[in-house]
Amino acid sequence: MSDDVRNLVLGLAASAISAALGWFVRTYAWRRKLRRKQRFFGLPSGSECLLVVNRDPGSRDWNVAQHDVFALLELAALIKDCRSHADILAHDATQQGFGTRTEFCVGGPVSNQRMAAHLRSMLPGIEVNTDPLPGPDRGAFTIGGETYRMEKGEVEYVLLARIAAGQDAGNDRPVFLASGQRGIANQAAARYLARHHARLSRKYGVNGTFCLLLKIVNSAAYGPDVVELVADITRPASTAPPQAVLEITAD
Repeated sequence: MSDDVRNLVLGLAASAISAALGWFVRTYAWRRKLRRKQRFFGLPSGSECLLVVNRDPGSRDWNVAQHDVFALLELAALIKDCRSHADILAHDATQQGFGTRTEFCVGGPVSNQRMAAHLRSMLPGIEVNTDPLPGPDRGAFTIGGETYRMEKGEVEYVLLARIAAGQDAGNDRPVFLASGQRGIANQAAARYLARHHARLSRKYGVNGTFCLLLKIVNSAAYGPDVVELVADITRPASTAPPQAVLEITAD
């Protein structure tokens, strides 16, 4: 074999090895990223999860508001990426605990009974004004003594939470909550989760619990795209407010 032929064979062999090594590294990195994403969402390949939706408060029949549908589409793409599939259930037809299947619950506590139950039991430090009458405090969030009021089309707030279930009895799947003051805020929270899940996983861990308060800025012009993180409210949201003490004095 001449030197030229030998150099050609060696060059081809080196190229093949380099290509195979590059493919292996890319595949390994992709699989590692997928596994971390699946662990964060509690969605191993082939698993099932729940999408719990509210009803459109402006409709007599059971209909899902347009922006809530868009929120479900954002979440459905995440679920598909994890190679899982979802069951969509109405908020008042879901009568089961949590932890057996990952749950994504969308909507405010007025139109979503299950969301109201989750907030009461898991995030008791959050107070939501559910007064149906128009007013400046309608839909406002009160957390840690601070009140966050909605200005329709200008400023809306939404809670985005991941609640880790207990590790006993195998019921370890998380619950994700997107509870906004308007439907467009729910969509913004779902989009924020889809875009930032890797960063959230690094910060809180794949099994962590967190609750974030997000602000949607000028939704009338920008839709659900301009979102600001107001605060990590995990601690105050998880702490029940002190009960008022009634003092009785003798006359």
